[in-house]
Amino acid sequence: MYTTKTFKDIYATKNDIDWTLLESVQSIIKTVQELGDQALFDYSKKFDSVELTSLKISKNDLKRAYEAIDDDLRESLEAAKENIESYQKSIMWTQSDASELYQKIHPLNRVGIYVPGGTAPLVSTVLMTTVLANVAGVKETVIVTPPQKNGIQKAILAACYIVDADHVYQVGGAQAIAALAYGTETIPKVDKIVGPGNQYVALAKKLVYGDVGIDSIAGPSEIVVVVDESTRADWVAYDLLAQAEHDIQARTFLISEDESKLNEILTEVSNKMTSQPRTTIISESLKNHHYSVLTASKQETVEVVNLIAGEHISIQTTDAESYVDLITTGGALFIGPYSPEAIGDYVAGPSHVLPTGGNARFSNGLSVNDFLRTNSVINLTRKTFNTMAPSGIRLAKEEALKAHHDSLYYRLEEEKQ
Repeated sequence: MYTTKTFKDIYATKNDIDWTLLESVQSIIKTVQELGDQALFDYSKKFDSVELTSLKISKNDLKRAYEAIDDDLRESLEAAKENIESYQKSIMWTQSDASELYQKIHPLNRVGIYVPGGTAPLVSTVLMTTVLANVAGVKETVIVTPPQKNGIQKAILAACYIVDADHVYQVGGAQAIAALAYGTETIPKVDKIVGPGNQYVALAKKLVYGDVGIDSIAGPSEIVVVVDESTRADWVAYDLLAQAEHDIQARTFLISEDESKLNEILTEVSNKMTSQPRTTIISESLKNHHYSVLTASKQETVEVVNLIAGEHISIQTTDAESYVDLITTGGALFIGPYSPEAIGDYVAGPSHVLPTGGNARFSNGLSVNDFLRTNSVINLTRKTFNTMAPSGIRLAKEEALKAHHDSLYYRLEEEKQ
């Protein structure tokens, strides 16, 4: 257990990119650029042990998956979609009605969405990305997800059907990012890539950024939980376990002024961990990446939370709402015992694609507005130009840019005459 001081001494926020993979990822990207589809087929066989005959998953396959899933799952996916859609519409930028100086809002033309597969295929990521793009009015959505030996999970395909994805391809890893960034014979080049992924995906996104837009460089998932004497220890234990089961690199933080409550929760975690199917992953995560911090005051608690700048911030104290204005760095805030992080993962409405590794210091979670771009519009009247021009003329003179000066000066002189 750490004090505020000892925690600050040892903790460093980082996204843990494995730079030893750099050469390999660069080679994958270059090969996809050179060989296109053939590279994707080859890498699927090499990395996923799947021999593909086609990259594209048809609309009919999506529909069949939708019809094949059970009614409860179908209704849950539809309900989540509605919640996400409603929330994103409520925060979407609106067009200004100004006449001389304003921004024009446009949706992106085509976006690529990466949906992780593997041991925990993230069905919810389909909704938490594509619904946002649809609300923004993106013209074309392209989903990629790693191929599986027994085929893509039906729930993922059903979710793709529910969000009416334009294209779905079975390709994963750095090769999928390269295909989205540069295009192949089958997969179209996109304007922006969003969605979480493993180290290869994260590094590939970092390398292609600039040639294509990205949402963020996602690192291991993390949760920060603030508790007091009133907190239900068993509920918080499940919240910590839920985070730790993501990945052996997942980070968990438990913060309180009450040492006995910290110990009570840690005991609950130990007791409940053994009944979890992903016990091995949870155990490794908690062993290497859990931090319990005993603070001396609320001020210290806020200081520690803002230092971590975590992906998920859960406040489960009697005065939970008072933290909303105090916590200035965090991907998403979950206030009170009935706003667990897991509800945000699935159905609340804000996207679960959030900044990690301290990136909440300067970035925010994915939203509908990340699928929009703006053009500044300058449409001045004579009167406004005459008011602004003298200052522009003086600045152009200071910068010794004669043509800039003349562009303004001669217009203004004509107006004076």
